[in-house]
Order: sequence, then C-alpha cells, then structure tokens
Amino acid sequence: MQTRNRFFDDAAKIAGGAIGTLEGIRREVEVLVRQQVERVLNKFDLVTRDEFEAVKEMAARTRKENEEILKRIKDLEPSKNFRSITKKPPRRKKTNSKKT
Repeated sequence: MQTRNRFFDDAAKIAGGAIGTLEGIRREVEVLVRQQVERVLNKFDLVTRDEFEAVKEMAARTRKENEEILKRIKDLEPSKNFRSITKKPPRRKKTNSKKT
C-alpha cells in the first residue's frame, strides 16, 4: 500500500513539474509570436491608435469649419454688395492717342 501511494505521489510531482514546464514554454512562445507580429506590423508602417484618433478629430473639426464657411458663402451670395472672388473687374479699353 505504501508503494502505491508513493507511486501516485511521484506521478503527481512529475505531472506538476511538466505543467510548470509547459507553462514556461507557453509564455516563451507567446513572447516570440508577439515579437514576430510586431516586426511584421512595423514593416507595414501603420499608425498608432493615438495618431489615428488625432487625425480623425482634425478631419471632423475641418469638416465642421468647411460646412460653416459654405453656409456663410451661401448667405452672402444673394447680397447685392457681394462680388464673386473669381469674377474679374472689367477691363479698361486702351486708347490710342498719339501726340504729334
């Protein structure tokens, strides 16, 4: 009976050691895979989440400003005092006056 208990004790110790070893291997493989993935992603020249959020915020702010400017332009267009920026002033005719 004593031998049988000792056998199970030894088997439990071996199993515990194997589980600990496997856990260490799992952590090591996880680190290696993470490093490999980071290396591959760095080759793609991707932006970070913070950079993406900053640009997204800038684009939203710019879009809002553009909408406000377009509204102001539409409000000014019917006005009689508004002169289109692209419209050129009338040309003056050249006079050919010769002094003799």
